[in-house]
Amino acid sequence: MRILVAPQEFKGSLSAVEAADCFAAAARAVHPTAEIDLAPIADGGPGTVQAIVRAARGRTSIARVSGPLGAPVDARWGRIDDGRSAVIEMAAAAGLTLLTADQLDPRRAATHGVGELIIHALDSRAERILIGVGGSASNDGGAGMAAALGAQLFDDTGRSLPPGGAALAQLARIDISALDPRLASTKFEVLCDVQNPLIGPDGASAVYGPQKGADAAAVAELDRALANYAGIVERDLGLSIAALPGGGAAGGLAAGLAAFCGARLVSGFNAVADAIGLAERVAQADLVLTGEGRLDTQSAWGKSVAGVARLAQTAGKPCAAICGLIEGDGRLPGLTDREQSTPPGMPLEQAMAGAPALVAAAVQRVLWR
Repeated sequence: MRILVAPQEFKGSLSAVEAADCFAAAARAVHPTAEIDLAPIADGGPGTVQAIVRAARGRTSIARVSGPLGAPVDARWGRIDDGRSAVIEMAAAAGLTLLTADQLDPRRAATHGVGELIIHALDSRAERILIGVGGSASNDGGAGMAAALGAQLFDDTGRSLPPGGAALAQLARIDISALDPRLASTKFEVLCDVQNPLIGPDGASAVYGPQKGADAAAVAELDRALANYAGIVERDLGLSIAALPGGGAAGGLAAGLAAFCGARLVSGFNAVADAIGLAERVAQADLVLTGEGRLDTQSAWGKSVAGVARLAQTAGKPCAAICGLIEGDGRLPGLTDREQSTPPGMPLEQAMAGAPALVAAAVQRVLWR
């Protein structure tokens, strides 16, 4: 029996690699003679650099950059293809996990550090830059990233805007005359984990703002600010980003990368899956195990579990998802089984602390059925 183990991270509890090891140990306890194929995955969020660099046998470096609220953070990024390509995770510079719960504020959080990571990649003479854009704490449309790269964003008095998504309501003019000239000769690919547009009821603020700490009033404020930003970008840069599919990823960073770097938006899951040869490995498996921290309505918007399930369906293989929490019925095309690892009524903090044992037990429950 060959079991493919392909989970993504369990946010705040287990990295994708740790989750894969946990799945594998549980599977061996039930099927000691099974061949286990470990394929930790990502969809553009945390774990993307590790998954791609590991598959490509590249290397990683640490860069000190600005965090989401300005304090410095050490961000890991990678180089593959003999250094010709760089791989960046926005979450390493502006991610939710860099802030405590009481620090979350998408009105102020910014992506300046992402721009600084891009500069490190440009300095390394990368010809192509892959940027994973999941797991963000920001909602600034990539304005901070653009400012780090030399763009100037002014209010109607001629003053530079302060960082954060809320300030975009005051944006009156964009000047890109000092934008880093190396951007024009560099190929950018944005690995999106969702397909949401920048603004509106399915946009960055409305769908993802609450998980970043925005209440209803802040969501409305941020959506209006991004709408103003989109209008100024279209007028001054000549690019319409308001309805760009995937443009709402990472609080609109994806749209900003398209506007200021000429980036192409692609499926983060597909990019990682191609890099690690996932379709071929699914086809060789007798059973596929995947999982993530939460299986909910957002899982179908380009997330890894949905992608693995689709590959399993195409290959005619059974696929089970083990998730920390399952909201609703947890049904996705291609998913033949699902199991929640958190017992009913257990506090979230306790479940996260005990994730390895709880996830292993859930894997074993699925395999004993």
